[in-house]
Parts: sequence; C-alpha cells; structure tokens
Amino acid sequence: MALYRDHAVVLRTWKLGEADRIVSLHTHDHGKVRGVAKGVRRTKSKFGARLEPLSHVAVQLYRGRGDLDTITQVETVDRFANLRTSPDRFARGQAMLEAVDQVAQDREPDSELHVMLVRALRTLDQNDSPLVIAAFFLKLLAHEGLEVPQVDARTATCAGCARVKVRAHGEATSAEEMFPQPR
Repeated sequence: MALYRDHAVVLRTWKLGEADRIVSLHTHDHGKVRGVAKGVRRTKSKFGARLEPLSHVAVQLYRGRGDLDTITQVETVDRFANLRTSPDRFARGQAMLEAVDQVAQDREPDSELHVMLVRALRTLDQNDSPLVIAAFFLKLLAHEGLEVPQVDARTATCAGCARVKVRAHGEATSAEEMFPQPR
C-alpha cells in the first residue's frame, strides 16, 4: 500500500465526471503531483472547499498505477483569505501558481520551490504590493538557473546614452535628477 502524506499548495483543478475533480498540487517532498479527489463536487463533500487553488493544505494520497494518485484526506494549513477577497491579489496569486505549474516537473521533489511559493503567497496575503509578484518571478528565474542581474541602489544607468553614474549618499534619487536632459 503506497500511502503518503505531504504539505501542498493547490495549483489548479479540473472537473472529472459528475462528482470528482482532478487536482494539481505542488508538494514539499514529492514535487508536482496530480490526484483525483473523489466526490468533492457533491454538496455533502467533507473536503471539497479545501481543494481550491491558492490553498495550502496537508494532504494524504494513495499512489495510483498511472500518473494520477487518489486524494484520501485533506486538512487546511492556510487559506490565504485576503487573496480571495481582493481581485488584484487573487490575480497575482494565480499568476504565481501558473508559473510554478509550468516550471515544476512531475514527481520531481523541489522543496526550495515549494517553500518559496508558500512564503510568496503568505507575503502577498499580508501585503498588497505589486512588488511581491515581481520579486517572486525574479527568484523563480534565479532558481531555474537564469542569471538575474544584481541591482545596486548606489548606481544608475542612463537610458539615453548608457552612462553609469555612482550616487553618493544623499545625492539625487531619480534618474531625471542624475542624468539631466541636454539643452
């Protein structure tokens, strides 16, 4: 009997038949896993609402013969309630889930990616800033091996002539002040 437990973030779901649902999860120890949640679309389902995208859950699965496992138990770890009440936050959270869904390999453990996703969702839930998603995407690219340029707050580059200027403490902070337009 191949039964296992893990923490997961629900990435997306698909309807299956009349009462079942296929759920794509990114787990801490098993990577991206797809499982069938039987009967979750019925009104008396015990864990149907817990398996919605943007949910952080503790899940128990039974390993199936093919690509699909069977979800047997689900407990909510974090609902990220603020992500569900604000359309902007929801859209940003969904963008993060889609990126992880595209990047993660099936059944390839990547605990660093899982922790990064959970922390980014928690931060977005607590702080409605568009910088959260930008920082997440940069970290995701760096995690995947892309060399991300380092940003130094003391330097600035002119978009017109590509000059680099070092800013001294207390000097101008905007690019317009550092690189005045020639007259």
